[in-house]
Amino acid sequence: MRALLAAIQAEAALGEMPIDVPVYQGAGVDPTTPVLLGSGSLQARIGVMGRDPGRHEVIENEPFIGKGGQLIRQALHQAQFGRDAASLEDYKRAGENFFWANTVPYKPTGNKAWSVKVKRRFLPHIQELLVDQWQGRDLITCGNVAFEWFGLADKSLKPQLKAFWALPDRYERSLQVSLGGKDFVLHPVPHPSPLNATWYKRFPELMSQRLTQLNWSGA
Repeated sequence: MRALLAAIQAEAALGEMPIDVPVYQGAGVDPTTPVLLGSGSLQARIGVMGRDPGRHEVIENEPFIGKGGQLIRQALHQAQFGRDAASLEDYKRAGENFFWANTVPYKPTGNKAWSVKVKRRFLPHIQELLVDQWQGRDLITCGNVAFEWFGLADKSLKPQLKAFWALPDRYERSLQVSLGGKDFVLHPVPHPSPLNATWYKRFPELMSQRLTQLNWSGA
C-alpha cells in the first residue's frame, strides 16, 4: 500500500491538473497527498466508489466525510448501531469496516469533475487499489462517473454499462463485471449531492436499501 501511495503522489507531482491548492494549503496538507482509504479497511467485504474528494475530505484526510459522504456514513451508522450518528467521530467510526475509493483521489478546483485525461492518469493506480489491494468485490458506485469509470478502465465493458444505466430501476439492480481478472458486483446509487435534485431526497432510502440487499450490519 505504501508503494501505491507513493506512485499516486508522484503522478500528482507531475502537475498539469487543477488541484484545489488553496484548500490543501489551508489545511496544512501537501497538495500531492491523496485522500485514499482513510480509516477504511482493505479487508472490508463492501466498498463505496465516488468521483473525487471535497474540502472536508482534505481537511480530515478521510474519504466521504463531507455533507454527501455523511449521508452514506449515516446509513452505515444506522445499520450498525440502530441510531443516527451524532458527531464527526461517529461518522468516522461507522466507516471503519468499509472500503472507500474515488476515481481521482484529489479535490479539483471549483469541484468540477476531473477530465477524462486526468482520470486516465490515475486509472492504473485506482485499478491496482481495487483489484490487488482490496479484498472485497461488492462495490456501491455513487453517481454515473464512478459507474462509468469501469468502462474507462476496460472499453469492452462500455456497452454493458450503458445498457444497464438506461434501466429505469438501475438503483435497485446490480451488475457483475470483470476487471483485471477480478470479478466485481456494482451496486449503483445516485450521487449524494443536493444539486442532484431528482434523487437527493431518495438517497438515504436507496443507500439503506443497498445495505439491506448486501446483508451488511458492520462486518
